[in-house]
Amino acid sequence: MDMNRRDFFKLAGAAAVGALTFKGIDGGSIARAQAPVVGSTLVKRTSGSAAKVYFTKKIDAAHLLKLYGMINEGIYGTVGIKLHTGEPDGPNILPRDMVKAFQAEIPNSAIVECNTLYDGARYTTEGHRATIARNGWTFCPVDIMDEEGGVDFPVNGGHHLKTVTMGKNLANYDSLIVLTHFKGHAMGGFGGSLKNIAIGCASGHVGKRQVHGYELAQMPPAGDSWFNGKDMPLKDRFMELMADSGKATCDHFGKRIIFLNVMRRMSVDCDCAGIRAAEPTMKDIGILASTDILAIDQACVDMVYAAPDSADLIERIESRHGLRQLSAMAESKMGNPNYELITVS
Repeated sequence: MDMNRRDFFKLAGAAAVGALTFKGIDGGSIARAQAPVVGSTLVKRTSGSAAKVYFTKKIDAAHLLKLYGMINEGIYGTVGIKLHTGEPDGPNILPRDMVKAFQAEIPNSAIVECNTLYDGARYTTEGHRATIARNGWTFCPVDIMDEEGGVDFPVNGGHHLKTVTMGKNLANYDSLIVLTHFKGHAMGGFGGSLKNIAIGCASGHVGKRQVHGYELAQMPPAGDSWFNGKDMPLKDRFMELMADSGKATCDHFGKRIIFLNVMRRMSVDCDCAGIRAAEPTMKDIGILASTDILAIDQACVDMVYAAPDSADLIERIESRHGLRQLSAMAESKMGNPNYELITVS
């Protein structure tokens, strides 16, 4: 029987197998069944393997740096900070002042991005640089990694891909900080750490085509034909392709990659929608940090499902089969779906 996560929570009840008591975001004790996608729902595990996910409700530079300091043991050398710099004047992208203060404390760091597959303001390097300046990302170097082409990274034990073409300059970095605006996504259902690297690090005109499963000779068409299921795969297969691409980057960096998800202004649309993005209908939640990509995205999804005002984002996630991102990562052994949530004041 098909069952979404919210229905699961309604039906399971306190007597269900796997029912657990845990501390919610507000510190209150809540009885809730274990999430149907393997992982934990804001659960502090007391036995068994669990990844550590740090959480704070405070969204500012000081707390971003505080959480970073708890997970940055493997970060050294030349550091890329992968974030979504957004379409022109995008209303939901991460606050520039917060990122500026964060980047200033990371020696030898630069923001890293790649061009887009779709035609628009970031399709060419020239247009992308103009958009970066317009959106205020002028306080540090910004490396458009596929400016001079791509480099193939192997996908070991993936679902579909054997290699994926990343922006050529990604190979120049010793470490990678994945700084993600967690939100919805038109094709992925949600955009977390996986989406940020799986699509964001792939070269615009080759790698992103591979990740989207777009096999036609011409570049993708504009408009609805992107989403008609004919020109490129949607739902489960797309999530599996993202997992393949994300695994290539995670395997490349090993212990030198970490993840920070900022849950603010969570529109159902990605920052690639720019000014067309739907206005968020749920409150900000906070910042999460982990060395485990699956655990952090699982924790964010669980927080969305636990929030009382998340119906719109949940509908976006489920209508696109976004939860398949999590199970695909688990199948590829990219991380631990079980996590210990550690609240930081």
